[in-house]
Amino acid sequence: MSNIDNNESSSNEMTGKKIFFLYPTASVQSHVIAELVQHEYEVYIAKDHNRLARILKKYPDSIIYINIDEMNEAEYEKWITSLLTALPSVKIGVFTSNTDEEFKNRLTSKFNISCGLLTLKIDMSKMNEKINAALNILNVKGRRKYIRASTERESNTTMNMPFHGEYLNGTIKDISVVGISCVFENDPDLSKNTLLKDIQIRLQSILLKVEGVIFGSRESCGEKTYVMLFTQRIDPDVKVKIRKYIQQNLQAKMDNEIN
Repeated sequence: MSNIDNNESSSNEMTGKKIFFLYPTASVQSHVIAELVQHEYEVYIAKDHNRLARILKKYPDSIIYINIDEMNEAEYEKWITSLLTALPSVKIGVFTSNTDEEFKNRLTSKFNISCGLLTLKIDMSKMNEKINAALNILNVKGRRKYIRASTERESNTTMNMPFHGEYLNGTIKDISVVGISCVFENDPDLSKNTLLKDIQIRLQSILLKVEGVIFGSRESCGEKTYVMLFTQRIDPDVKVKIRKYIQQNLQAKMDNEIN
């Protein structure tokens, strides 16, 4: 194995792999993808197979779930063959509404569908179980526990909170479901383990209330960045909204790459 391959394997072990859904149905988006997001998988929606093939060269260890009903047979067979030939480390799963056993047998004998051949007519909870089982076998998450999104270039990702009779205002630099890193307008010189209550977080149009504990800080170019961990009293609904925001944030960035 080359140094490049070693580096890619090491990186994937630390950060996990990306999962792309090509032409997902509305039901798959609202049930399957939404569920995977809440389980801390890095999931993306793609709506152009040719553009997706190009971006996969950058992410060659990705997982691809393809809704073949949105392509004719010659088109999807050519696309899958070309993809797996150029990028053999890509793993695929297939969605289809076709329940004919002969058709499914022909498809599985022709391609290595390692992530499952899934019928769109089955119950979505069963589909989730099948997909989760496949992703667990492939260790898609790696050692990463939580998805994190950078918000440094995003507008309206701010925070404020009461502190010693005043209000602290800050900008969020990145966020995960367990905490944030942030910069305050005026450095309050917070020490490690400082508990901050009634924190209002704005993630564009989303407003959330949390409390957090200062984990530490670092200085660079005269700017102090604080790392804050949310306490265990965080509302479960807040976690759901944070994960949704992170997925939207990452999706927007991937759309820019693909387009």
